[in-house]
Amino acid sequence: MKKQTTSDRLVSEAPARDTRSGPAAAIEIGTSSVRMSVAQPDGQGGIEILEHLEQPLSLGKDTFSKGRIGKETSGECVSILRRFKEVLEPYALNAPDQLRVVATTAVREARNREAFLDRLYIATGLQVSLLEDAEVTRHAYLGSQRLFEKGGPLYKQHALIMEVGGGSTEMLMMTGARVAFSQGCRLGSLRLYEILKSSEAPAARLPRLMESHIERNLESALAGIEFPDGATFVALGGDMRFAVQQIAGARQQGSLHVVSVKQLQAFVDKVAGRPPDELVTRLHLTFPEAEGLAPALLAYLYVARQLGVSSVHVARTTMREGLLLEMISRHAWSPQVQRQTIQSAIDLGRKFQFDEMHGTHVAVLSKILFEALQEEHGLDARHGLLLYVAALLHEVGLLISNVGHHKHSMYLIQNSELFGLGRKDIGLVALIARYHRKATPSPLHPFYGELDRQDRVAVAKMAAILRVADALERSHHQHIQDVRCFVERDHVVIEVPHVHDLTLEQMALREKGNLFEEVYGRSVVLRKRGY
Repeated sequence: MKKQTTSDRLVSEAPARDTRSGPAAAIEIGTSSVRMSVAQPDGQGGIEILEHLEQPLSLGKDTFSKGRIGKETSGECVSILRRFKEVLEPYALNAPDQLRVVATTAVREARNREAFLDRLYIATGLQVSLLEDAEVTRHAYLGSQRLFEKGGPLYKQHALIMEVGGGSTEMLMMTGARVAFSQGCRLGSLRLYEILKSSEAPAARLPRLMESHIERNLESALAGIEFPDGATFVALGGDMRFAVQQIAGARQQGSLHVVSVKQLQAFVDKVAGRPPDELVTRLHLTFPEAEGLAPALLAYLYVARQLGVSSVHVARTTMREGLLLEMISRHAWSPQVQRQTIQSAIDLGRKFQFDEMHGTHVAVLSKILFEALQEEHGLDARHGLLLYVAALLHEVGLLISNVGHHKHSMYLIQNSELFGLGRKDIGLVALIARYHRKATPSPLHPFYGELDRQDRVAVAKMAAILRVADALERSHHQHIQDVRCFVERDHVVIEVPHVHDLTLEQMALREKGNLFEEVYGRSVVLRKRGY
């Protein structure tokens, strides 16, 4: 029998994907352009792109040079979105989850982002959501996932995936099909161009200044990556796809194109230091594309050299494809993403020398209780994942001290990175772990009091379940392997089969069950079954 991993135990019983039969559309308001893709399921777990549109828009120029999006740029964005809506009319995307509009770094960092998003909504009726770096990384993983599946060109291989965007850079280290490392940094091609343009340095000096800036931003990120011999460097992004089209002798390997580092260097030498208007004329680029081309390619070149590879593999996949896959599957937290998030939490726990057997068992018990009490708490799959991760990591604070370790756990989690989880979700995980013991949640507590009511209630509900699960594992010996949970009048009954003595767990429940009764209005009763 195949041994189940910890991450498998969470998702092995997940319901089958509820895939839609009709199309879906994703619009990305990016740093240098607005892009729209329309797709439908391809019948093999992937998507078929039906239509793709792209219009240049210099949002990054506004944000990175002035800190805010100008009126003229806002007006252009409105016009583009209106044209895109007209194109979408024949597709009859009437359901709210058939169309998603997202914005990335340039909008997120603008001081007037709320006014900008309000204007888009008033003028077009489109709700635009801001993507955090963790969401961008998650969608990049989903878009690239098929490269690592059986039959894919990188099946069972190690690979670093990198995408240089206009405002930020995302990196994923894949070990087979597993995410071993993920990180984003504030290095973007247009951000870098605007910084150096303001320096008024001569054009001939710009490539060297770019290289110096790239080195400062990427050196620490690369230091945390273990890149084994024979691993592959995979580049995403429009700049590298454009370079592949221009480089003579680029070869195709399955769904990937391969260029040597020497070929890439030769092309960079032709474009670096050239004024953007010359590149627009010679290479038929838009002005934002011309401004960002050299900085992006220099970043890929720097990483290739640091990794010691002789070639770069270029994929055609995009973040939007991952977003569309997520939409079409109707599963924002697919089993694959959940596994990667859980493995990331386990790796973090090992870094902090946690009791892995205890954390894993509390997490599994928390999952059982969460599912059994679905009608009581009304939370969704995302909350179930956050609870599972918090349960895994609830005692990592013991690395610092046994005294007040729940607060130390909160601090360590808050200041860590977890694949697929943005800063808000990591904050919720940290608070759930903080409340696994001692004081109950209070608006006077740091961070908890800053949440809105919906998140405060969700944290209290999940922390109450975590306390019960932790009480059932008080011995740290995992002798309660299974439970049956159901509601009986004013009680939540937990039946444990084939365990002779529950004295320790009953004492722990009397100590830790007060939060559950306070939140759910029901006491917890622990019973033996099978004797």
